[in-house]
Amino acid sequence: MTKQLMFNIFTMDTVSHVNQGMWRHPENKTVDHNDLATWTELAELAERGMFDTIFLADGAGLGGDFGGDWSIYPERGLMFPIADPMMLLPAMVHATENLGFIVTSAPIQHPPYSFARSMATLDHLSKGRIGWNVVTNASANAHRNVGLDGLVEHDERYSIAEEYLEVVYKLWEGSWDDGAIVRDVERGIYADPSKVHKINHEGKYFRSEGPLQVAPSPQRTPMLFQAGGSDVGRNFGARHAEGIFLMADTPADARRVIEDMRKRADEAGRNADDLRFFQGLTFVVGSTMEEAERKAADLDKYQDPTASMAYRGGFMGIDFANADPDTPLRELIKQADGVKGPLQLFIDKQPEGSNPTVRDLSAFFGAKYRVVGTPESISDELAEWAAVGVDGINMISIITPGTYAEFIDHVVPVLQERGLMKREYAPGTLREKFYGSGHSRLELPHPAAQQRRNPTLSAQ
Repeated sequence: MTKQLMFNIFTMDTVSHVNQGMWRHPENKTVDHNDLATWTELAELAERGMFDTIFLADGAGLGGDFGGDWSIYPERGLMFPIADPMMLLPAMVHATENLGFIVTSAPIQHPPYSFARSMATLDHLSKGRIGWNVVTNASANAHRNVGLDGLVEHDERYSIAEEYLEVVYKLWEGSWDDGAIVRDVERGIYADPSKVHKINHEGKYFRSEGPLQVAPSPQRTPMLFQAGGSDVGRNFGARHAEGIFLMADTPADARRVIEDMRKRADEAGRNADDLRFFQGLTFVVGSTMEEAERKAADLDKYQDPTASMAYRGGFMGIDFANADPDTPLRELIKQADGVKGPLQLFIDKQPEGSNPTVRDLSAFFGAKYRVVGTPESISDELAEWAAVGVDGINMISIITPGTYAEFIDHVVPVLQERGLMKREYAPGTLREKFYGSGHSRLELPHPAAQQRRNPTLSAQ
């Protein structure tokens, strides 16, 4: 039986996301990212194309310096300026009926109570179509923006995230019992106070009294996503995430990550089959291979390689402008304070006994996770990703909305004909669309479900 893939639009509320320099393309509407119509039209396009979600990345702070300072960010429009993605969701929700929305947020951006309140509100307004991409934020600037001295050490950021999740789980799952809202007009009782609880959390990093003042939303806890590539990050994702984001170079690489993550989930006491894996890819579509390659070459004229190097090094905490090309990466990763996973994955892929250097990264950084071809050849390649256990694709834009519109108009019909993509939406919440009717809420043994006052209650 052919496996259906899920599809997310992967984007950011900024002029330039993954493909640096493309804001200069005359057809790219990311320069209009402050225009609400840009986002409502993208949401309508995604729903017309039967996409599952719009996944909004975020970066609440500058990346690391490049060449000793931060001027490249405003100069090259390198994920700068960038606006708050959460503010886009109500309008996009209103413009759609089935499309899900995944928003990125880190513990340093919002106190846990404020974040829990906002996400519960959004889950209500969307009738349960909200997901959360849990990140730890590797930007020193982002930490200083909220009053911290600088970037918290890598592993401690995950310790903070663990407690942050504990607090929001208590608020979403433990504040209100099922049946707390009675709406008894005759007696004038709206909610049974014996079924509403303060959480009284006192931890190492956070204190929160509760209860959450928002009534339970359709999913209670929004659907959870994560993309950590380091050992600590993978363990964190195995304990908490439902969706795992991948940036594997090949289907074989993806298979190894998937097998590793399922093993970690099993060791964490979870059902390993509950994890869904999304590979990041982008596409250039042509009616012939020659046309597709010509379009790709035209797009490459707008790419900014200097900004791309700054982007990659920025989120790793490495200034590649000043790095000696012959520096061994194993030495460099010891100094990295940012996102270590991508660099470690590159090191792990090299032949045993090799000692890769900064010079060896050039080809790796040049890889754009780009599939260039006809609708039929692209569908063939997507079938290969599905065959190794990938559940969906995070589709990265080159130009917006053109990258998505061409895929929807030309590739989606072929995928649907081959059974690789759905023809209609399943009913229900975002989690139900992923796991089936009746699965709106997280179920035991997930740690969120363990925060309910009576965790043996039905997860419905």
